[in-house]
Amino acid sequence: MLISSRRRAIAFFVVLGVCLVLLAVGLNVGWIILNWREGVLLFLGVIFFAMLIAGLIVNTSFLVREIRRNEQHDSFINAVTHELKTPIASIRLYLQTLQHRDVDEAQRREFYRLMLDDTDRLMGTVDQVLKAGEAGHKRQDRRVPVDFSGLVRECVEVARTSHHLAPESLRYEQSVNHGPAAGVLGDAEELRAAVSNLLDNAVKYSGEHVEVLVRLDTPDEKRVTVSVRDRGVGIKAEELKRIFKRFYRVSNRSLSHVKGTGLGLFIVRAIARKHGGRVFAQSEGEGRGTTVVLELPRVSL
Repeated sequence: MLISSRRRAIAFFVVLGVCLVLLAVGLNVGWIILNWREGVLLFLGVIFFAMLIAGLIVNTSFLVREIRRNEQHDSFINAVTHELKTPIASIRLYLQTLQHRDVDEAQRREFYRLMLDDTDRLMGTVDQVLKAGEAGHKRQDRRVPVDFSGLVRECVEVARTSHHLAPESLRYEQSVNHGPAAGVLGDAEELRAAVSNLLDNAVKYSGEHVEVLVRLDTPDEKRVTVSVRDRGVGIKAEELKRIFKRFYRVSNRSLSHVKGTGLGLFIVRAIARKHGGRVFAQSEGEGRGTTVVLELPRVSL
């Protein structure tokens, strides 16, 4: 689907380029034919010239966008390759050690634990890529009433365990108004993926000192929001909207050690839109933390 879409776009701009060439030829021919009528020549010349300039601007913007997209695509390929290769190499090393050396039971169990961690990392990368591929395709509607507050609490506990965080490093608060529970109509699996991506991003970009606050609110009877605030690297104002694009990664030198595919927030945005909601980010600048808010329509349970 993506390839055919890009082919159609490229074909359109090839045709546009041909038309611009024909327009330029027509302008020159018109100059010769209509030279004896300077008024008509000036009028047509201005129109043709404006059309030519507009076409060149559109064509140039397309080329710039394609160049950026290719750069992001190359960055994504490199990131995914690293995310796949590193755990595979680690698992292979542990297996070779177990095969060629005698290790005691305690060390053997530690090797098993580390290999399972690498397997989880590997599966996480594969899931990210698969979910990003599914984001652009319509699936059979599997939406049912979901206890969103319970789902968020569950995701917080899973993130706290997987990242080995203390309770004070990843805190959860809830303020449910206008009713006893916060429900949404949605696909529980997709909603869980969206919240988990927000939590993983917050932890990943917090640096060495993780301090993440997850807050569930119901501003009114029609909306439920979950905000994830970290005290990490922060985001420049001009990048706040770009971070939700496919393959986009924040341009910050201090993040060179942070690994990822650039798909997490893209997946969150796709899921939010599919459920009739939205997601947005807030930050006061670099080094001042980031808050990402996921807002969804609320339903009664």
